[in-house]
Amino acid sequence: MQKQESQDLFKKILGNYPTGVTIVTTTTESGKPVGLTVSSFASVSLDPLMVLWSIDHGVSTLKEFTEGGKFAIHVLAEDQTELCRTFASKNVDRFSSCDWKMSSNGLPIIDGAFGVLECTTFKAIEAGDHTVLIGEVKNLTVNEKKDPMLYHRRVFGSIPEEFYKQKQPVS
Repeated sequence: MQKQESQDLFKKILGNYPTGVTIVTTTTESGKPVGLTVSSFASVSLDPLMVLWSIDHGVSTLKEFTEGGKFAIHVLAEDQTELCRTFASKNVDRFSSCDWKMSSNGLPIIDGAFGVLECTTFKAIEAGDHTVLIGEVKNLTVNEKKDPMLYHRRVFGSIPEEFYKQKQPVS
């Protein structure tokens, strides 16, 4: 199988894997907020609380995230589709399109997310054309009045109500 064919098949498989969507934020050395949309996010550990996400080596803010020592992961709410697209766009002032504040940990926190995890960087691992960042969660909040955003086949949306009508919920 050719490299391009393998990459296309890889994208097809992973694009059919339903997932949530996040925005990850941090600051520059001068304190300016930076952030980007990320779907490569997962839990790692309960003791201590740890999560991971990956960043493409071609991202203009790579240094801020890999060398900054801390970041905040916002699990987006179902009503934040436009915000998700804004933070995935290039050459735009991403923070001018949302309400946000600086946390006591010095991280930009975007209003309206389903959940936010403020992390310190535990480890950065280079893997192919990305760096995997493992973070230790130092603070977390959840807005239980919101539902998380779902991403599947390049479409954003809410989790269908039928999904919750299962006979045997997983505990």
